[in-house]
Amino acid sequence: MQVKKVFWDDPYLTELTAKVTSINGGMVTVDRTIAYAFSGGQESDYGTINQYPILNAEKIGKQIVYSLEEEHDLHVDDEVLIKIDWERRYKLMRLHFAAEIILELVYQNYNRPEKIGAHISVDKARLDFFWQGNISQTFDFLEREANRLIDDDVMIKSEFSDQASEIRYWEIENFARVSCGGTHIKKTGEIGKVSLKRNNIGKGKERIEIILV
Repeated sequence: MQVKKVFWDDPYLTELTAKVTSINGGMVTVDRTIAYAFSGGQESDYGTINQYPILNAEKIGKQIVYSLEEEHDLHVDDEVLIKIDWERRYKLMRLHFAAEIILELVYQNYNRPEKIGAHISVDKARLDFFWQGNISQTFDFLEREANRLIDDDVMIKSEFSDQASEIRYWEIENFARVSCGGTHIKKTGEIGKVSLKRNNIGKGKERIEIILV
């Protein structure tokens, strides 16, 4: 049984009732959820199932398995209340989309370099590339164009391109349409200003660190 991922339908929802569908020690699954599991570089949500902290969330195929302390008293078919740490989720959503904009600007304007890594935490996002030279030479352009798009406060469409396969995309009209299964804000203005920092991570490898200011 796959879990209904309500965080795609409403990424602003902070609590939800669900039914427990399986239990294996501390590993629990539910029929629907708002607690995102690490995927595509975006860190997992923090939250609780009833009063029990979610210690880990793992995406396995179309299922999400939550790890709780083994001393929980949950049973299959129990109705539970799932809550997420909204402050953390919203920071992740904003930084995630800031990274999406920067990545697309790099692809569109710098011959689509190979991306070799990405990570979104609550403090910053990072994008890693194979890149010859100093990537900070692009920063004046990238910051200006990203902040212009943010200032325009344009709508972000987020939908399925293949619902059966759970393949999703985001789209900004006249800018880009990109496959992505993360949680997305509704409008670019929610991001706030972005600032970029360079980190040289090895010969021929460059990192862009993205911070909200």
